Amino acid sequence: MAPFGLGKQKTTVGLDIGSGLIKVVVIDHSQEEPELTYVATTPVLADAIVEGEVMDPAVLSEAIKGLFTGLKQKRVVIAVGGRDVIVKRIQVDRMKESDAAEVVRWEAQQHVPFDVEGVELDFQVLDPDGDGLQMDVLLVAAKRELVETKITLLADAGLQAETVDVDAFALHNAFEHNYPEAMEGVVAVANVGHEVTNVNLLEDGVPLLSRDLSVGTRKFREDLQRDLGMSAEDADGILVSGEPRPELQPYVETRGEEIAVGMERAAAFLQAASRDAPGIQRVFMSGGGARVHGLKEALSSRLGLPVEIANPLQRLQVSEGVFDTMDVDAISPLLMLGVGLALRV
Repeated sequence: MAPFGLGKQKTTVGLDIGSGLIKVVVIDHSQEEPELTYVATTPVLADAIVEGEVMDPAVLSEAIKGLFTGLKQKRVVIAVGGRDVIVKRIQVDRMKESDAAEVVRWEAQQHVPFDVEGVELDFQVLDPDGDGLQMDVLLVAAKRELVETKITLLADAGLQAETVDVDAFALHNAFEHNYPEAMEGVVAVANVGHEVTNVNLLEDGVPLLSRDLSVGTRKFREDLQRDLGMSAEDADGILVSGEPRPELQPYVETRGEEIAVGMERAAAFLQAASRDAPGIQRVFMSGGGARVHGLKEALSSRLGLPVEIANPLQRLQVSEGVFDTMDVDAISPLLMLGVGLALRV
C-alpha cells in the first residue's frame, strides 16, 4: 500500500529520515528481481528530530544533501509515522472500492482523533472478494502538516517526493518480501529505532494494527549515562558492539519489559476488536535495537515466544560492492524501513 501516490520507476530511492540516522537505499527494478544498488547513511545531530518532530530543518536538509552527492536520482520515497498517523481497521457496508471514498471519509470522522479536514486520507479494502454485507477496510490518516513538513524538507535539500508512505506499511513491505513464509498466522514485527519502537501486528500477511512505543536505543544510552556516568559516545559504543556487557543487562531487562508489555497490549486490543483473532505466534525484531545484546532473548523470555532478527537483505539481490566499506551484519537491521520504501514500484 502506498497511501499518497506513486509513479512507476525503474529505480526507486528510499529515504529513511530517522532521529538517530538518515539512510538512503536505492533499488533497481529493471530486472526480473529487484536489486539493491546503493546504501548510504549519516548520523543526525542530537535533538534535530525529537519525538518525530523536525526541530532543525536546516541541519537535516544539509545532511540529506550530503547523502545525495554523486546520486543522479532526486525523486525519493519517504514515510511518515508517529502519533500524527493513524492506521486502523474499520468496517463499512460492502460496495465497489471506487464508490467507497466518500463513505470512508465520513467514517474517518468517527475514528480519527483529530480534525479530518486537516489530514491526508487513504484506505484499502482488505476483503475485496468477500460476500458479506460489510467489508473490512484499512484506514490510513496522516496530519497534512506532517506530510507538508517532510515535503518542504526534501525541497530544501533539492529533492522531490515521489511517494509519501507510512512507516508501518514500508516496514511491512520489506518484511513481506524477505519472509513470505511468515505471511500466515499472527506475527509481530518490532522495529526498535532511536526514539521509538514501532510494533506492527500482521494476520495472514495483512497489517492490522500499528503502535508506537516511547522506547528506543536512546533510552538505553540515557540509562547508561545517568546511572553509570558514561559519555554518550561510550554508551553508544556498548549498544552497537553486539557484545555481552554485564552493566547493560539490567537495562535490557527493563526496556525489554516495556516493549513486551506494549506488544501484549496491542495484541489484547486486536483480540478485543475481534473475538476470533488468535494471539501472537512469532515475533521479529529490526532497527538499531536489534543490535543490543540480549534484547532478543529478553523479549523471547518475557513473551514466551520465539523472537528472530529480521534481515531486510535475506531475499534481496545485492549488487557487488554495495557493502565494501560497511559491516553488512551491523548495518542490515537498520535498513528495514529504507528497503521497504525502495521496494515500491
